[in-house]
Amino acid sequence: MGLFGSRKKKLGTSNQLFVIHPYLDQGTWVFDDPARDLVKEPFVMGIPEMIEKATIGIPNADRGFTAVFSAQPFPGATLELQRVREEHGGWWYGWANTKQEGWLCPALFRYFDDAPERIFVHVKPRS
Repeated sequence: MGLFGSRKKKLGTSNQLFVIHPYLDQGTWVFDDPARDLVKEPFVMGIPEMIEKATIGIPNADRGFTAVFSAQPFPGATLELQRVREEHGGWWYGWANTKQEGWLCPALFRYFDDAPERIFVHVKPRS
């Protein structure tokens, strides 16, 4: 999650699965989640490269794709990110399968009370 997100109480705490629809905007991967006050929230610092790798098989992913994520494993999750270290209010996560790391900004806390040790993700074409 991008550079400018701030901590704000998350919504829907009973829901363990979250859904966002990232897309490319002027060369930057972003997403909108009006329920959490996020508009064109940018992904930065290694996360764009992870997105490129994860969406390689999704036609027109740049126009938008669906990402379902959770701190708990779930059927269909194909990516597992491992918490690595804290920095500047956000957390670095590693994707062991690709040896990539990326930084998730404090917007992470719009979804989780604390940075989860692992984040499980499923990416698919947007319907």
